Amino acid sequence: MVSTIGIVSLSSGIIGEDFVKHEVDLGVQRLKDLGLNPIFLPHSLKGLDFIKDHPEARAEDLIHAFSDDSIDMILCAIGGDDTYHLLPFLFENDQLQKVIKQKIFLGFSDTTMNHLMLHKLGIKTFYGQSFLADICELDKEMLPYSLHYFKELIETGKISEIRPSDVWYEERTDFSPKALGTPRVSHANTGFDLLQGNAQFEGEILGGCLESLYDIFDNSRYADSTNLCQQYKLFPDLSDWEGKILLLETSEEKPEPEDFKKMLQTLKNTGIFEAISGLLVGKPMDETFYDDYKEALLDIIDSNIPILYNLNVGHATPRAIVPFGVHAHVDAQEQVIRFDYNKK
Repeated sequence: MVSTIGIVSLSSGIIGEDFVKHEVDLGVQRLKDLGLNPIFLPHSLKGLDFIKDHPEARAEDLIHAFSDDSIDMILCAIGGDDTYHLLPFLFENDQLQKVIKQKIFLGFSDTTMNHLMLHKLGIKTFYGQSFLADICELDKEMLPYSLHYFKELIETGKISEIRPSDVWYEERTDFSPKALGTPRVSHANTGFDLLQGNAQFEGEILGGCLESLYDIFDNSRYADSTNLCQQYKLFPDLSDWEGKILLLETSEEKPEPEDFKKMLQTLKNTGIFEAISGLLVGKPMDETFYDDYKEALLDIIDSNIPILYNLNVGHATPRAIVPFGVHAHVDAQEQVIRFDYNKK
């Protein structure tokens, strides 16, 4: 299915730095071992400072990746924190719209913003893994659960279903060459946790990292984030959210429970929880604030929409891959989310 995979740095330029070269080399070899031809888009390896200072170059790489027919799949290098700066360079003169076509696009974290950009143009994307975080895993192999979903995506162009992992892993503290070939600390996983509502619900999934979504409505982190996101109408209208399933997951910042509540409340103020058919929430990294987040969800979301917690989606490892814009049937009792590509 996929043969050439184009790697883009749309947020952070870290993959161009010497201190991650051992990870990048490992990831490239892994992609080749999977029968893929990995290519780096022209600016993707130019490093942290260049990428930060040149959002137009990041946008250029994304446009290039969509317009180049030899590239079957676009893989984000990693997240970061300011990909919203690409908006004018992609939308001011319909730059992205002129080259857009349905292609596999995979990324997570700050890439949430890019998923919303592509959603605006009707592109169905895949949420949940990135090159540096998943393909370049320092263990002897990719994490088996993560690899299962990545292989399914490159071999079939789809994800058929998601089930919980048997184990979850603690985040590494050492990413140096010394950590090459070392396993992560693992724990038994408890599966999907239905906090409230019907055990079965359905709809197309959309969403992503809670902090990234919050930046659309709050400019305390970046002075211009709210203006740019509003100017280019990045957050979908409530009519678009009607009947959809919202996916939320928290970043490696491990937000304090009070901040988590504040971000949820900001989303609630948009009216989104009145429109959606259900909510999926990823496992917090290292299971930090696991119970606090649970309480906050039940406290803030006072409607009876289904809330399914502890998905292997987002910043905790291992990571599944979630298709956005594809009809999903969630069954908490059976512990499965199935995707129907024929249902409109």
